[in-house]
Amino acid sequence: MQEPNRKLLGLDSSVQQGFHLMAKPAGPRCNLHCEYCFYLEKEAFFPESKVCRMSDEVLEAYTRKYIESQPGPSVVFAWQGGEPTLMGIDFFQRALDFQKKYNMGKQITNTLQTNGTILDEAWCVFLSRNNFLVGLSIDGPAAVHDAFRVDRAGKPTSAKVLRALKMMQRHGVEINVLASVNSETSQHPLEVYRFFKQQGVQFIQFIPIIERESDSEAERLGISFAAPPSPTQEEEATTVTPWSVEPQKYGEFLIRVFEEWRRNDVGKIFVMNFEWSLGAWAGAPAGVCYLSPRCGLNLIIEHNGDIFSCDHFMYPAYRLGNILEGRLRRMVQSRNQIAFGASKETALSGYCRGCDVLFACRGGCPKQRFAKSPDGEPGLNYLCTGFKGFYHHVNPYMKHMMKLIHNGIPVKKIMAAADALVVSE
Repeated sequence: MQEPNRKLLGLDSSVQQGFHLMAKPAGPRCNLHCEYCFYLEKEAFFPESKVCRMSDEVLEAYTRKYIESQPGPSVVFAWQGGEPTLMGIDFFQRALDFQKKYNMGKQITNTLQTNGTILDEAWCVFLSRNNFLVGLSIDGPAAVHDAFRVDRAGKPTSAKVLRALKMMQRHGVEINVLASVNSETSQHPLEVYRFFKQQGVQFIQFIPIIERESDSEAERLGISFAAPPSPTQEEEATTVTPWSVEPQKYGEFLIRVFEEWRRNDVGKIFVMNFEWSLGAWAGAPAGVCYLSPRCGLNLIIEHNGDIFSCDHFMYPAYRLGNILEGRLRRMVQSRNQIAFGASKETALSGYCRGCDVLFACRGGCPKQRFAKSPDGEPGLNYLCTGFKGFYHHVNPYMKHMMKLIHNGIPVKKIMAAADALVVSE
């Protein structure tokens, strides 16, 4: 099977055992107002900034220190938001210039996550010429996408995003689609998947949307969503927002898409959720942080240079320092950050430790561990039933795919061969 494109957003586990520092040059600032976006609320943490914008001083320090801190021959710069294209092409050209200045002979690559609505021909030329990998946020056909992904005036955005997709395809930009699975999307698995196929998309990642309703601390800070539980904290199950996907629905969504994919698209369409699953059955390192045994190596740098433990833990308690004030690797190797990363494994519930598919899900993202196990133990991942349903369903197929791959069966024959082997059992 072709090697999956695991560069998505720089979360490739093969980056020489270094750490990943994702940048938010425009902070939480965005030109859209997607109802389920958890990061727009972070504007409350920057009351002194009328416009969140990374300065050249911070950009240069980030570039130099990040490259210096990486032990391997390659470095991935990932740009996210908010909406990073609000910074303009000139900002990213300066970023490239700094990368050339400090590259130390290393191979530098860039990824950019965008909603696509600002992209024009000039942007596409720039992205193509400089080999950016673009993660485009699009949830599916118009009716699905526009259910929650709207602009500041509440108007639909699907037409603009689709236009950006076509422009980038014409210019040869490498694209991964980032599709949210929310309460609306989960009702239309095949419609969503077939839509992407019709648009010529080859790489897709399905991202579950789960947000808890605000708690007293969130209300005090002036934000709508509850802060994620501490990885070591016993957390009562709480109500989720109306747009959050139900656990069982998420599992069913993946199963329906998987069935379509395994029958028709193995080797042609790369659904990262399935590629990661195959990697788990192969015993390979996890392709994304939330499926790793431990975390703590995927940090973020905000527009003002502040560094936080994780994108989903961008709260004062998880601030590690500022890029202008200290050594980057020292922050990553700090006692607090090491404990934060290790707790993903050490805080696993007994229910998780006894699970037959723990090797595949690893308890999921700590942000989502606010449910209770069937026996009442806290700290269970909200998506547990969905994960288990999906992994149990794909188990026989993954086992046989691994056998076929090891035996050198061509990709075009894997679909029929795996299906026949599973049926014969």
